[in-house]
Amino acid sequence: MTSGPRLPLRRSLETAAGRRAYARRLFATIADRYDLITVLLSYGQDRRWKRQLADLAGPVQGRRVLDLACGTGDIAFALSARGAAVTGLDLTHRMLQIARARGATAGRSAQFVTGDMLALPFADAGFDMVTIGYGLRNVPELRPAIREIRRVLRPGGVMLSLDFDRPANPVLRTIYLGYLTIAGSLVGLLLHRDPDTYRYIPESIRRYP
Repeated sequence: MTSGPRLPLRRSLETAAGRRAYARRLFATIADRYDLITVLLSYGQDRRWKRQLADLAGPVQGRRVLDLACGTGDIAFALSARGAAVTGLDLTHRMLQIARARGATAGRSAQFVTGDMLALPFADAGFDMVTIGYGLRNVPELRPAIREIRRVLRPGGVMLSLDFDRPANPVLRTIYLGYLTIAGSLVGLLLHRDPDTYRYIPESIRRYP
């Protein structure tokens, strides 16, 4: 079985269907190197940012938390260690395999579910808090994802989202996106022989509200 030619990156991101297909392929490709790449491209700041998100969550002892786009489990494990009952959801099954292995090795507790943020497999008002690390920027359609998050949150529940923004200063913005483009291209070539692999990051930042 053969597949058709891949669209250029920017064309792939122009439609919801294109973004969905690209995200599925991308995260399946990078899952085993995901933790390394986030550390490299953020100069080691990724872990500090995730700790800050966990701090912003406040007291979570006994609270039901849904961690969306949970990846390999950093945020889920941080909140679980503080006493929350955490369920992590991610579209990429390989990410969750790595998360479960990490949890077993470190003795950390969290449940993990493979699923789509546009159709969450949970009952209404089932969680006290929803956390998301770099997730909203990657969904094919933002509004339906927000509606789903609202649906599964109890009244008065809290959503915390960690993501990149664009600097307001145009010079800094050019440098910032230029760095991510060049560094991402080089890392993509070295690790996957495809410069578009991580060039997706600045392209998605350009499109994120």
